[in-house]
Formats: sequence, C-alpha cells, structure tokens
Amino acid sequence: MTDEEPVADVPVLTSPREGVPAVVDDPAALDHLAAQLATGTGPVAVDTERAQGFRYTGRAYLVQFRRAGVGNALLDPIPLMPDPGLSVLQDALKDAEWIIHAATQDLPCLVDAGLMPGSLFDTELAARLLGYPRVALGTLVEQLLGVRLLKEHSAADWSVRPLPADWLAYAALDVDLLIDLRDILDGQLVAAGKREWAEQEFAYLLEQAALPVVPRTDPWRRTSGMHSVRSARGLAVVRELWTVRDGIARELDKAPGRILGDEGIAMVAAGVKGSSPSVDHRTLQAIPRFNRREAKRYRQTWLDAIQRALDLPPTELPPLYLPADGPPPPRSWASRDPEAAARWEAVRPVLVDLAETLQLPIENLIAPDPLRRLLWAPTAIDESAVREQLAHLGARAWQVDLVAPPIAVALAAL
Repeated sequence: MTDEEPVADVPVLTSPREGVPAVVDDPAALDHLAAQLATGTGPVAVDTERAQGFRYTGRAYLVQFRRAGVGNALLDPIPLMPDPGLSVLQDALKDAEWIIHAATQDLPCLVDAGLMPGSLFDTELAARLLGYPRVALGTLVEQLLGVRLLKEHSAADWSVRPLPADWLAYAALDVDLLIDLRDILDGQLVAAGKREWAEQEFAYLLEQAALPVVPRTDPWRRTSGMHSVRSARGLAVVRELWTVRDGIARELDKAPGRILGDEGIAMVAAGVKGSSPSVDHRTLQAIPRFNRREAKRYRQTWLDAIQRALDLPPTELPPLYLPADGPPPPRSWASRDPEAAARWEAVRPVLVDLAETLQLPIENLIAPDPLRRLLWAPTAIDESAVREQLAHLGARAWQVDLVAPPIAVALAAL
C-alpha cells in the first residue's frame, strides 16, 4: 500500500461538484453561513489560503469549508475583521470534527482569526502515520480517490481583490474531497491499529495551537546567507538592517523580502571588515539586491542603519553565537562526548528498524529533539526513567510505549 505509485492517467477536476459558491464577505452572509454550517452533519473540511511571500503576516485571506448537508463555502475574513469577527462561525462549528490537511500550516492563521477546532483530523499526518511516502493533498487524492487536483495557484497572492474565478474554483476544490479522503484514511488507521496514535497526535496539535506565541530570540539571525558573516560588527549590521526592514515591511504590509532580499543584507554585512570599516552609496550600488526598485527607495535608510551598527561600541555588539538550546548535532558527539556518541550509535539504528517495521517515518515515531536531549544527558537508563524523560520532553504516550523499552535495552547493553 505505502509503496504504490500515483495513478498515471486520471481525470482532472476543474470545478467542485456543486460548482463554485459565492464568497461570503459581509455580516449578513456570515450569519447565514454560520446557520447553514450549524445544521450540517458530520465533520467539516477546512482550508485556508494565505499570501506568504507577498504580505507581512501569515493571516488567512480566504477560508474554505465543506460539510455534509451544506456543500462548499468560501469566506473572505478580511472585511469581517475585527468587527463583527468570526465568533458566530466558531459557535456553529465548536462541536464538529475539523478536517485539515497539514494542520500546522493552517491552524496559526485560523486561531488568529478566532477559529479553533474542538477536535481535529489531519489528513497529512494520518497519511504519515500510515507510511505513505508522498503526503501532499494532490498526491493522496490522486492515489486514493482516483482524480487529480490542479495546484497551479498554491503560491498565488491571495490578498488581491477581487479573487479570479479560477482561483476560487481551485480553493473550493481543496475541501471538495477532503471528507472523502478523511474517511478512507480513518479506515486505514483503524485497520493498521494506528487510530489511537492518530488521536493522540491530533490532540497534541490542538494543544500546541492553543499555546501563546513565544517571540523568537534574535529573529534576525535567521537571515539567509548568515554563514558568510564572520564578525560581531557584521552581525550588528545584519541586526540593524533586518530591524529597519522589518519595520518598513510591517508598515506597508509587505513580505520583508519584497523590500530588501536577505542576500543583500548578508552581502553587505560580510564585507564589513577591519577596525574602521565604511559603507557608502557605491558599496550598496555594487550589490544587486540594493538596486531593485523597492530597495532603492530606502537607500539612505539602509546607509543610516549600517552606520549605526558601525558606530556601536564593542560592548554593544551582538555575540557571534547564542548559547545552544539543547544538545549539539549528533555528528559532533564523537569529539565532544564519546559516551553520548556511543548511546546515539546504539539507540538510533534500533529506532530506525522499529520505524520501518511499523511503516512510519522515524521522525513520527519519535521527534529528533527529544531523542537527542534524552541521549545527550540521560538522568538514568532504566525503562521507567526513559519513559519519564520522554514524556517530560513532549513525546506522546503511544510513542513512549513503543520506544522506551528498546531504548532502555540498548542503553543497558552499553
């Protein structure tokens, strides 16, 4: 089942089975949609379309629904936020199971819009637990339902208005077969004895989605090309340019990369060398990213930011490296802690074999981070201690039950 190739010649769906519904974008239509969805039966399929790569935030610019007895629905949340908001929809669907494909992508913007499932079925995660090698929605629909979905608008700018008719058809199709797909995968989970695993994973996703968002420490350090910046002064340049760009992008509601690409920031910062570095208009003119139309508008702003970084006293420069949060990569353990490396070499192959036997990816059997933390500095190696540590590190009960015994045996053998 899991190694089966997608069907070669299958019909292509170009329109939802009941046609493309009108977009709900005013309070009266929202109330009507909520009433319809409340009278529907069974689970509700939900999907969102965002404008990542175009807009500053990851908010939803279209939300799609499908429920038995209702059919498909398309919602434009933008004119409804923040007033009257979508609480009427939340109330209508609070007791329904929500079917979402790749929920980690959609849940943040749904929660941001005030929509939170009471229970969840993630078709992508279900397929991973079943061992499918390709879990994209289009691939699963083709393989399990025998039809093909066109995905040509997946990276479109969904913030444009009005939305083109073919885009709306594409969006509606994303939920048109989701309930059917869920039912097939659910049956396969039951047959494989993995339904309880899936329920625990779905509940965990909802728990994580409900947690407050914790700001990332020094988000500017994720600038692409940072590996070429090798001085604290250069890092200060990255920090200043990133911060200024972020402010401009937030104000304009544009993706930061559309203001100034990361490569430009990294290139100018990598060139900052010596005790008295200088950057002028000619320096920026020599870097292609700074010559694009949007970036050129702010050339003096970039120069001012760079100069602030160059003028900082040494005590205010950022450290080259942040303290590590957790163990180093296992490839370095042999030189840093041979005993930890021995634990890794003893345990990892056992878990790889177990994952293959269970027909699921190793990262779904046990996530890499808790495994690394456990093996880098275990408090004890008996099974009860391993169970306690894994649970503390966020492993679900089904994962602990499967991996704790073989981990304890492998560690005891050392």
